Amino acid sequence: MRAAVRMALLSGGLVVACAAVAVQGRAAQEGTGRAGTDTPFRPPVGFTDEAAAPPLAKEITDDRRRARNYPEQPPVIPHNIVGYQVNLQLNQCLTCHSRQYTEQVQAPMVSISHYQTREGQTLGAVAPRRYFCTQCHVPQTDARPVVENRFRPFDALVEPTPDSGSGR
Repeated sequence: MRAAVRMALLSGGLVVACAAVAVQGRAAQEGTGRAGTDTPFRPPVGFTDEAAAPPLAKEITDDRRRARNYPEQPPVIPHNIVGYQVNLQLNQCLTCHSRQYTEQVQAPMVSISHYQTREGQTLGAVAPRRYFCTQCHVPQTDARPVVENRFRPFDALVEPTPDSGSGR
């Protein structure tokens, strides 16, 4: 008996909620309702309508090394990597950054830590866990942050600023 009453109340509540949504949507379509910025409901959109994708941010490809913001930060990629292949057969990043080619192309060598296993054993080639470069290293773009960024580099936290005074 109690279960039947609960089901009836839930069904009634669901019908009322659907009716409210339908009325709100219809009012928004007709421009008579409050759909817009002051309502949690989005304006009506057809199922086949597609929003235009925002333009892609421009990559920064000036080949200048960037300062790292904190210890152990992976360096960012200062050049274009569009079309680079990194798969089980080929890692195009290593054609410049592996130990054997760095002198010829003057690219920075992959860190020695990339030649070590988790257990600290040194290998003759890049360790499999470090093989896929873009897991940690990313190219930079001129994209604006989606939210305000109040990040301060590590050095700014360690070194006192002139306005911080001499007292602690």
